[in-house]
Amino acid sequence: MADQTHVLFVEDDDVIREATQLALERDGFVVTAMPDGLSGLAAFRADRPDIALLDVMVPGLDGVSLCRRIRDESTVPVIMLSARADSIDVVLGLEAGADDYVTKPFDGAVLVARIRAVLRRFGHAGGGRSEEAAAPASGGVLTFGDLEVDTEGMEVRRAARPVALTPTEMRLLLEFSTAPGTVLSRDKLLERVWDYGWGGDTRVVDVHVQRLRQKIGQDRIETVRGFGYKLKA
Repeated sequence: MADQTHVLFVEDDDVIREATQLALERDGFVVTAMPDGLSGLAAFRADRPDIALLDVMVPGLDGVSLCRRIRDESTVPVIMLSARADSIDVVLGLEAGADDYVTKPFDGAVLVARIRAVLRRFGHAGGGRSEEAAAPASGGVLTFGDLEVDTEGMEVRRAARPVALTPTEMRLLLEFSTAPGTVLSRDKLLERVWDYGWGGDTRVVDVHVQRLRQKIGQDRIETVRGFGYKLKA
């Protein structure tokens, strides 16, 4: 996978940018590294990379705004890089459409693992379960009120109108729709959707559920306090 993967990396710190680029290239990635948001946007439009790594605090066009611009044009996976785990910028980045984030300073091996985890779920939007579990036997179309989820065609319609989801949002919806009425914990969703084999920040789940609700209906996914979320059948 990595041999053919093109990474756009936007980071204004010269040392971090050069060291990270070298580390990613050693792992077989092709890297376009840019020092600011405006040049990053131009590179994105020119090269159409497979994944974007965006530092939150870059000049010209900050990482959150750049993420929004990318998301307006593409569903390419985006990982935000933030210097503080508790920063509001993390949530803003996720709300802007980022799929995951990594806190600086980061270990190169951890970053590569997160990149590959994101790429796996984008390459296999069917989710973290087996194919048998992800797609029901009866035609692959699940209906919940005015919501239709085609688990084979990877399409969603609400009131007969197409709903545009990112691959991460699609995987999240598939987890809910193949187990309607079942409470799924945040940790379980991190494991199944984000491919975390370790503990992760549940804010990633909460923000994506919020974004998904905006698209399929605020009342469709119910919060079960202290446990997680479930899809109303």
